[in-house]
Amino acid sequence: MSDSNITNLNDTKKPEIQWRKYTKLGIFLIAAIAVLLLIILNVFIVKEGEYRVIRQFGEVVRIEEEPGLSYKIPFIQSVSTLPKYQMTYDVSEAEINTKDKKRMMIDNYAVWKIEDPKKMISNARNVINAEARMEEFIYSVVRAELGKLNYVEIINDEKSSRGSLNDKITERVNELLANGNFGITVKDIRMKRTDLPETNEKAVYTAMISEREKTAQEYLSMGDAEKQRIMADTDREVTELLATAKADANVIRAEGESEAAKIYNSSFSKDPEFYQLFRTLESYKKTVDGETVLVLPSNSPYAQLLSGYTE
Repeated sequence: MSDSNITNLNDTKKPEIQWRKYTKLGIFLIAAIAVLLLIILNVFIVKEGEYRVIRQFGEVVRIEEEPGLSYKIPFIQSVSTLPKYQMTYDVSEAEINTKDKKRMMIDNYAVWKIEDPKKMISNARNVINAEARMEEFIYSVVRAELGKLNYVEIINDEKSSRGSLNDKITERVNELLANGNFGITVKDIRMKRTDLPETNEKAVYTAMISEREKTAQEYLSMGDAEKQRIMADTDREVTELLATAKADANVIRAEGESEAAKIYNSSFSKDPEFYQLFRTLESYKKTVDGETVLVLPSNSPYAQLLSGYTE
């Protein structure tokens, strides 16, 4: 029998031994990767501006606040995130009654923050529920506070006390949130807009226009009355000035005529015949014109002068 037909059993077992070695290595690598993935999946990062809430079987076991790496127990713990920064919430529009029985629509917004995540989760469960409770308190306080003011005091910037009112509303809402242990704080509440309800907006605008027209008419009437008073005072002053000027003129004229008469008397007394001649000539100016017909005796001195006879 030839040696070439004989098979060595040891040679056939060698490859099987190498396969087992590689199989163990593969299992080890898979296990190592699985452990690494398990570690990676259960290590989480806490970022700036957020809370990381770790729950075990639904119950909060701890809350991570500081930024950095943290971990959770695999399979039995879960991680959720809550905002740590300030948030803005737009409060729903609401209709209220003012002190003077006016209905108006108000629109507010609130700036708020989660201060104690554990209390917030315990009493509000989540952010949506926390905002809902906060809105209820805001509406209640705003309605109560604005109900103490008249409509004009709310909408008129010059007469309103919105600044102190906003602070007062914020303080009161925080008191209600603290009493309920909601773990949140309202930093500021502001009024964005105040409007009239659509049902009576037109009527109020019409009343406002009528009131403004009435006020304008009052101003016009006052202006006309003032105008008439000024005109009457001016006319009176003019009449008084004219009367005074006329009286002064009459006095001056009388004094002038008196002085002229004195001068005439003094002058004519020096030559009475010349005075008589002058007076006669002056009378001609008043009695004789182009159509005058005189019938006088020829020996009349008046006729003789008129004829040029002077002796």
